[in-house]
Amino acid sequence: MTQRGIYLLPNVLTTVGLLAGFFSIITATRAVYQGVGLFETAAIAILVAGIFDGLDGRVARLTNTQSEFGAQYDSLADIVAFGVAPAVLVFSWSLSALGKLGWVAAFIYVAGTALRLARFNVQRDATDSNYFVGLACPAAAFFLASAVWSLVSHQIQGETVAFTMVMLTAVCGLLMVSSIPYPSFKNSDLKARVSLLAIMAAALLFAFISLDPPRVLLLLTTVYLISGPVLWTRQRIQGARVPMRHDDEP
Repeated sequence: MTQRGIYLLPNVLTTVGLLAGFFSIITATRAVYQGVGLFETAAIAILVAGIFDGLDGRVARLTNTQSEFGAQYDSLADIVAFGVAPAVLVFSWSLSALGKLGWVAAFIYVAGTALRLARFNVQRDATDSNYFVGLACPAAAFFLASAVWSLVSHQIQGETVAFTMVMLTAVCGLLMVSSIPYPSFKNSDLKARVSLLAIMAAALLFAFISLDPPRVLLLLTTVYLISGPVLWTRQRIQGARVPMRHDDEP
């Protein structure tokens, strides 16, 4: 980045992700009065934001257009798309039935997201990119969004699962600021040659997701959510220290 401008492509992708997060907030608040179908739209918008959040960093690295401005802008956009938007979605659909307990849980989630991103900004020079320290914000947002999408698609009312959702929301907020290691999958080389078997595996994965997108995504995000505590437990049992990186992007 020069003193008079910023790189266009990665920051446009970040802006699209921010737009998707903002659209989710608006849609979730409208859904309270206009029907539960909009909750599905709000949840999908968060997933779309996650796609563009993954693209902006990778595009910046592939095109050598990384910048301090882009890193800071990405973190600010993430607070909206993966902090405020999921909290508003879950609160509007379910947690509001619990009154103060509901908004406290939603705030724990938002605060966890902000603290997670602040920690990333001051510690992003760590060297090992194999692990995240704590649950990454996009992963937490994907879990809550896919949970709402799956439950709404099966005509489950938010107030009937309010106590479960309040615990899950608070737990996600706490996991983000924890020191539990999570696999990052950031060392994959998009420019490397792969076998036909790898391409087939990717095709099968997309086909599997298309069978029932909300339920399959919920299954995948739940497995990832649990993988951190499992990895942490194994680390303690083996007495081995896992090298970790204070990072945030998936």
